[in-house]
Parts: sequence; C-alpha cells; structure tokens
Amino acid sequence: MQIQLFITGGTLDKVYNPLTGELVFDQTSIPAMLARGRCTLDIAVETLSLKDSLEMNDQDRANILQRCQRCPATHIIITHGTDTMAATAEVLGKHLSGKTIVLSGAMIPYTVSHSDALFNLGCAVTGVQLLPAGVYIAMNGQIFSWENVMKNRDAGIFQQHATNSVY
Repeated sequence: MQIQLFITGGTLDKVYNPLTGELVFDQTSIPAMLARGRCTLDIAVETLSLKDSLEMNDQDRANILQRCQRCPATHIIITHGTDTMAATAEVLGKHLSGKTIVLSGAMIPYTVSHSDALFNLGCAVTGVQLLPAGVYIAMNGQIFSWENVMKNRDAGIFQQHATNSVY
C-alpha cells in the first residue's frame, strides 16, 4: 500500500524565530518526523503549501480537494493547521468517496519541546492503514469522523459533537 502525504502547513511545521519571537514557516519537518519515527512504509510526501490554517480559504480547500481527487493513492494523510482542520475535513468528506483520508496536525510545533506533533502523525499513519474509506481527523490519540468533530479551543483538544467516539 502506498500512502500519499500532503503537507499544507499549520502549527506542526512552524519554527520559533529567535529574532522576532514569532512562530514562522521555514520548511516542513515531515521527512524528519518520519525518519525519527523509523517509519518504513511507502509514503510519498508532497508539500501543497506551508500556511497557517487561519489564513486558509475556500480556494485553498478546493485545491486540497482537487489534489486528493487526482491522486492515484487511495490512502492519504494531510497535515493541516488545527484551527480550520475540521472545515477542510468537511469539504473532503462531502466530495470524496472510495479513499481513506486522515488529517492531523499539532497544537505545539514539532521543533518545540513537548510537542504533540510526532504522536499525532503516528496516529494518522496507523489510522490511514486501518480505517475504512472515509475522511477522519487524528488528534489527541483519538480518531474522529469528519461529520462529528470539533476543536475545543478552551481545552486545546479535539472532541466529538456527540458522546461516543468512532473508534
């Protein structure tokens, strides 16, 4: 099974700029993360953008959808910023079928101590291999269906709208 991994940006890929004190994009950390996790799967990595999800718009989501539709792989991971991840998952969920797509990201950049990035990426890699066709979000050690997920900004976690988890 080949897995396609599309990078779109988000906190996961930000780095701390010591001159300005801001988190900015430099380059993706995904290849380093896969190497650090000793991942031996056939994963094709492609950067679509390095963008904060608050700056993503409908055209960005349409581009992600189009790239997923054109992709020959049936198993796709998308790294994405957490603020609008559920909105992108909804677009994909409403317009795609026959593929397993897992979005994931991080609340703390990979390059910052105590980041959740590596754990979340690992959950996405496992999830994309085991889940049936559909669109999912892998965050906080859980997998959520695109139809029943939200970011709880107060708690800093993803959770379901309802009471029961998908898996």
